[in-house]
Parts: sequence; structure tokens; C-alpha cells
Amino acid sequence: MDPHPFSDGPDAVTCLNAEGASPFVLTCEHASRHIPAAYDSLGLPESELGRHIAWDIGAASVTRHLSALIDAPAFLSGFSRLLIDLNRPLEAPSSIPIRSEDTDIPGNVGLDPQERDRRARVMFAPYHAAIARHLDTRRAADRPTRILSVHSFTPVFRGVARPWHAGVLYARDAAYGEALIAALGGGPWVAANEPYVIDRAEDYTVPIHGEDRGIPAVLIALRQDLIAQETGARAWAERLAAAIAALPADTFDANATATARTARG
Repeated sequence: MDPHPFSDGPDAVTCLNAEGASPFVLTCEHASRHIPAAYDSLGLPESELGRHIAWDIGAASVTRHLSALIDAPAFLSGFSRLLIDLNRPLEAPSSIPIRSEDTDIPGNVGLDPQERDRRARVMFAPYHAAIARHLDTRRAADRPTRILSVHSFTPVFRGVARPWHAGVLYARDAAYGEALIAALGGGPWVAANEPYVIDRAEDYTVPIHGEDRGIPAVLIALRQDLIAQETGARAWAERLAAAIAALPADTFDANATATARTARG
């Protein structure tokens, strides 16, 4: 596969600190708002491309800072989620959205199978293949691994305010998720499974790279107005680093026990 299919943009995936010593592996599926010139902004004005519909504002900055603070590998996407959403299964209707929130996406209407396949090959597959290779290498070396997927969310969604500062989203890995919430201080500002819940039909990284491999995995979503500026992004990265350092030693033993129990039915 051509690693540089467009002349005016980044690779599909950027890996930071691949040899980092941390057991945590960071992912940021919505790190970039980049749309190659060939796509003519998908028919959208610049005002729309700066919004959350195009990327997770602040998430990449938090991921970069956190990677450095805890010496963790990190994987960041190179293309806008409007072209193809890296945290959606390819078969999900929201994989290549024709409408996002209340905005129509003209450049995604009526795509033929060849274009859908092209975006999957050029943008989706390289990102997830890089993560999979890294996880395979860690497993072969018998290295402990925990996945933390970094996202952001809007303060208001369709007129409804979202009061949380952060949400920790988990499905199978409740021990990990609940321990991280507690380490972040809990209370009304750090919520479990807000502003949405992990759903295998609509989510990719946690179910596929985490649960299917037996690797503890959660998603952290931070309110974008708190991390849109570098000072806020760094502050939240420092808070996350401190929370990770404060996780009880038996957090993942408990998680493994719960996983084994689930596997036995």
C-alpha cells in the first residue's frame, strides 16, 4: 500500500514513543481535521471544519503530552473523521457520515464502493494495522499492556448542556474504568460512561484492540472547552498522568479476574 497517497498531508498514522516503557498504549482516533485538497473540503465551509464534527478538539495535544509524561507509545490519526471515522466499524452507518450532528456532508453523499474501499485502505487500515502490530510485538515480548483511547466531547450537544469535565467509558473492563474514575477524583465532574456508552456496533478501538485481545481498554473523553488550548491540554495530561500513577496495584488483577469470569459464562 502506498504510504503517501496524498501529496498535501500527513501519513494515516503517527506513532510517538514506540519504545516507551509504560504498560499504557495511547490511541487518538480523531486527532486530525486534515482533508486532502482532492476532496474539496467535502463541500463544507471552513467554519464547519473547525468544529467537533471534523475532529476531537484538544485530544491530540492531550495525547502528545501524556505520552511524554508517562513514557507511553501513542498512535494518532492523520485524517479527519469526516472522511472515515477510525473509531467506527466499517459497516457502521456512521463510518462515513452523510450527516454529522445537524450538518450535512455533501462530499460523502452517494459514494461508490470504490471510493469507500479507497478510504478504508488508505486511512482506516494503516492506522489500525500499526496498532495491531505494536500490540502483537508487546504480546510476543510478554509486556503488560493497557489501552487508553483519548477523545473529547462538546460542552453542548443539540442544545443540551453536558456538565461533566470528563467521562471514562468502558464495557467489559469495569475494574480499570472505575479505578481510573476514582483516581481522577470521581464526583459529578468525572462520570462513568458519559457522554455515551461503548457499543461494539458503533465503537472500534476498545472492542477490537482491547476486548478481543484480552487487553484492558477504556476510553477517556474530555470536554473540549477544557483542552482546546495548550495550557488546558497540558493540565489534563498532567492530571491523567497522576491518576495513572495512583491506580491501585491490583487494578488489573481484578480486571483479569472479571474477564476470566465473563469468559466462563
